[in-house]
Amino acid sequence: MIPVTTFRDKQVALFGLGGSGLATARALVAGGAKVVAWDDNPDSVGKAAGEGITTADLHTIDWPAQAAFVLSPGVPLTHPKPHWSVDLARAAGVEIIGDVELFVRERRAHAPDCPFIAITGTNGKSTTTALIAHILKSSGCDTQLGGNIGTAILTLDPPKAERYFVVECSSYQIDLAPTLDPTAGILLNLTPDHLDRHGTMQHYADIKERLVAGSETAVIGIDDSHCALIADRVERAGVSVRRISKRNVVADGLYAEGTRIIEAQGGTSAVLVDLDGVQTLKGSHNAQNAAAAIAACLAVGVSRDDIRAGLKSFPGLKHRMQPVGQLRHGGGQVVFVNDSKATNAEAAAPALSSYGRIYWIAGGLPKEGGIASLAPLFPRIVKAYLIGEAAPAFAATLGEAVPYEISGTLEKAVAHAAADAGADAMPSAVMLSPACASFDQFKNFEVRGDAFVGYVAALEGVTMLIETGKGR
Repeated sequence: MIPVTTFRDKQVALFGLGGSGLATARALVAGGAKVVAWDDNPDSVGKAAGEGITTADLHTIDWPAQAAFVLSPGVPLTHPKPHWSVDLARAAGVEIIGDVELFVRERRAHAPDCPFIAITGTNGKSTTTALIAHILKSSGCDTQLGGNIGTAILTLDPPKAERYFVVECSSYQIDLAPTLDPTAGILLNLTPDHLDRHGTMQHYADIKERLVAGSETAVIGIDDSHCALIADRVERAGVSVRRISKRNVVADGLYAEGTRIIEAQGGTSAVLVDLDGVQTLKGSHNAQNAAAAIAACLAVGVSRDDIRAGLKSFPGLKHRMQPVGQLRHGGGQVVFVNDSKATNAEAAAPALSSYGRIYWIAGGLPKEGGIASLAPLFPRIVKAYLIGEAAPAFAATLGEAVPYEISGTLEKAVAHAAADAGADAMPSAVMLSPACASFDQFKNFEVRGDAFVGYVAALEGVTMLIETGKGR
């Protein structure tokens, strides 16, 4: 835990007592703050009170006496309308911040020079965050990984010299972190997302820009117009900018040429690494993720040799294009890929575009739009194995373009896909990339992915690439 000492002996109001909110309340109390917390869920309030955290309806507190109001990132700050607690804080002129802001203040107070890498963007955040943490750990660095990737930032070990922090930041977290100042800040890309919470695409982009605007080194993907303009703007403001691209040459930064990552600087360029054969970093989207990770690691002093070694040993992000097993046969090799995190068609596209011959397991609880947008990738699919409620609709979309069967359950789909791929004379992939939510048959995408891994592990002749039952 990181005790929040910067509010010692001060009164702090807090709203939102879910996982990260409760962790924040604990950290504030541990640092000596006088916390009063609340939530719209009585069970959450009861849990906090049971831990000795002071709780009270925030309608009843002395707002002008509060040094700050800490809001959980899941609670609306601006759109579709501010939460009632936000209105109360603003009316009293109380600063509104979140857990990431508390972290950056603790870092400045106790270890301002400890390396801090913050990552944001619409797509690729989690893979890039995990990849950076892996490179740092494999090079021997004391590494703390957290934020939006699933570990509340204030549950990490406290900042100190030579301790590296790698933090994934959502737009909600950035919106509550006005003094965010990473050593290296990454903005991967921007496409319309979370507009129900930010109102307009411009407001969404403005929030994301704050992360790189406050960085010592800004690593910015320039393959979309919003980010290209942000890179120019941030650079004009005096920030050191390293541009990255998955499809265009850049003069100062890193870009991809197929599987090769090229480093350009001072008018010269050279291949820094070739990702050919790295199963966990297949596809142009992962070339961008790798380029961003390289740029950030260079910014905090990691050697190029250590970066190359880390890239090549990256185990992948669990449930996201994760190679979990392989089966060798007379015609070559079948790789089994867990892409359970692909809960809609857009999320499934990167995995489908990264393999040439795919035995595709798809379906579940359907999302609006189905899989029609994936039609350009249908030629890569040898056969589809359809499961869950979406199976009939997916079958209708596939029509005569792709052979399919309605397997019904994931267990049957894995067995049938493995048998067909094992008889294929060409190397291929059996891929769970459902393009659907999991809730018709599984509690969440993690449980669905773990089930896939279990069924693959039970197949005869399969060599597992991960530890079964533990994942990565």
